[in-house]
Amino acid sequence: MPEPAVLDPLRVRRQFERAAAGYDAAAPLHRQVTEEVMERLDYIRLAPRRILDAGCGTGFAGPRLASRYGVAPVELDLATAMLRVVAAEPRGPRVAGDAQRLPFAAASFDLVFSSLMLQWCEPQIAFPEFHRVLAPGGLLMFTSFGPDTLRELRAAWRAVDAGVHVHDFLDMHHLGDMLLATGFEDPVVDQAVFTLTYADFAGVVGDLRQLGAGNAARARPRGLTGRRRRSRLEQAYEAFRQADGRLPATYEVVFGHAWRRAGGRAVVPAASLARA
Repeated sequence: MPEPAVLDPLRVRRQFERAAAGYDAAAPLHRQVTEEVMERLDYIRLAPRRILDAGCGTGFAGPRLASRYGVAPVELDLATAMLRVVAAEPRGPRVAGDAQRLPFAAASFDLVFSSLMLQWCEPQIAFPEFHRVLAPGGLLMFTSFGPDTLRELRAAWRAVDAGVHVHDFLDMHHLGDMLLATGFEDPVVDQAVFTLTYADFAGVVGDLRQLGAGNAARARPRGLTGRRRRSRLEQAYEAFRQADGRLPATYEVVFGHAWRRAGGRAVVPAASLARA
C-alpha cells in the first residue's frame, strides 16, 4: 500500500481560514458531491440520534442531515473561520477540532458523516478516530478525492519541474483496506469522475485558491512561483484544452461507507497509536 501524502496541518488550517469567506462561491463540486451522498443514504437503513459532520466546512450538509434524521449534527472543522460562516444560521453545536484527534468520548455518535475532508488528513489516523467515536452498530459515510484528481495540473507541473505540487491522493482500494485494518465492517467503496471546465488557466488556479486547496505537502517547494515558471506551467496546461475551447480540471471522488461492529474491540493500527 502506498504511503499517503504527509501534509502540514498548520498550513492546511491556514489555507482554509483564509478561504472561508469566499469558499461557497467556488464549491459547486463539493455541493454536488454532498447531494449525491444524501441520495446514497436513501438506501441505508439508519435512524441516528447523534450525528457528527467531520470537516463541515461552511455547513452545507448540516441542514440536510437535520432534515433527513430530525436531529442537527455536531459540526466540526479545523478552521474556526469556516465555523463562523456556519454560525450564520441556527443549527447544532459547532466545534473547532482536528478529525485526527476528535475531542469526543468513545461511542458518542451513531453516524459520522464526512464529505471531501479526508484528503486533508492522514486516513490511517482519522479512520481509527472515526471508529472510536462511533457507537456499536454506527455508520461512517465519507467521500474523498482519488488519485486522478487534478491530473491535468499534475502533468503540467511535471513539464516544469520535479517538485511536489499536487497531492498524491489514495485510491478507493487502499481506503477500503484501511477501513478493514481499522476494524470497520462491510466497507463499500466506489468512485466517480467529475470534470469542471474553465475559460482560462487563471480560473483553474483561482478556484483552488478560493477553496483553500493549495499545496500543503510537507515536501512542497518553498518560495513563490516566478513569472517564467508560471508561464511555462500555463503553456503546459494548454495541452489539455478541449475542442469547445475550455480547460478541464478532473476530480476523482471516492464514495465510501462502513459499519462499526455491533460488538467487540476495534483493531487500531500501530501507526495511529504511535503518533504524538
